[in-house]
Amino acid sequence: MGRTNPTYRDALRAIEERWADFRRALRRRDQPHFDQLFEYAREHADASGLLNHQNPLLPALLSIDLEQEERLDDHEARLDELEAALETADDQRELVDADRMETDQ
Repeated sequence: MGRTNPTYRDALRAIEERWADFRRALRRRDQPHFDQLFEYAREHADASGLLNHQNPLLPALLSIDLEQEERLDDHEARLDELEAALETADDQRELVDADRMETDQ
């Protein structure tokens, strides 16, 4: 027996197809980013399907937001690591400079 209701993944595919003209009108450099947004939505298709929302675009948008929030957290953590590494390097440089000044005297 076939399903009477389309799956969320089917609905998401239909949304992507409806936006195909928009995608084609985008500059080439923006098209991969557009595609990535739908990839983010597909990452959470199981949870979105369980929601069974009347408008499948809303769970897709929330899924995109969730993935972007995760990426933002990753970038912030990486930035913190780099800033800490720079501080350590600056501290080491100050120690080396202080040692040079002592030996030059």
